[in-house]
Amino acid sequence: MELFSAAWLSALLAIVLIDLVLAGDNAIVIALAARRLPAHLQKRAIVWGTVGAIIVRSLMTIGVVWLLKIPGLMLVGGLGLVWIAYKLLLPQEGGHDEHGAGPSTFWGAMKTIVIADALMGVDNVLGVAGAAKGSFDLVVIGLLISVPIVVWGSTLVLRLVERFSIITYLGAGVLAYTAAHMIVSEPLLDAVFDPSVVNRVITHAVLIAGVLGAGWWATHRKAAPEASPAR
Repeated sequence: MELFSAAWLSALLAIVLIDLVLAGDNAIVIALAARRLPAHLQKRAIVWGTVGAIIVRSLMTIGVVWLLKIPGLMLVGGLGLVWIAYKLLLPQEGGHDEHGAGPSTFWGAMKTIVIADALMGVDNVLGVAGAAKGSFDLVVIGLLISVPIVVWGSTLVLRLVERFSIITYLGAGVLAYTAAHMIVSEPLLDAVFDPSVVNRVITHAVLIAGVLGAGWWATHRKAAPEASPAR
């Protein structure tokens, strides 16, 4: 595909739009992962977490043909994302935090961001690879254009999380929804989900309610002993 041709520019626009549609999920997971870091590390985690996510997605896009051959990939990725959404709601080890907790170290936050984005990025990678039509330069340029928006979105979500604890649960709910979408899109489960929209709706509802309920229960179970008066 010739550089800066009409076809090249239209493909670039399609890639940017695909990236931006899923930028919300990226912003949420980055913000939730960085929220327990000291203030001076939060911005660094957001920036480098975004860079790490971009690198992972670029490498995944190179191997997209190989990825398509892996049976159960969407199912495994969805289940992994369910676990990450739940972990982001858990209270910090060794102390109660009514707002839940994420990783409390820079590298812990980075690990969570990169792994979660890799799991969430399967749909994105497939869409971008299709739009790029084999032009890896388009993939990289499209991702780089979307970086400032993801960073800005992550910073905004982080500020909201600090002010409103309910945002943590809303964010985990979005991740659970993404996980459910990946699971019902798994080709191995077509016989279970394709014939019935009801099955898909139930799966989304059960996973979202399950993640939020389990996170709430774990947080309040840990809080209960600490709230009891000493005897």
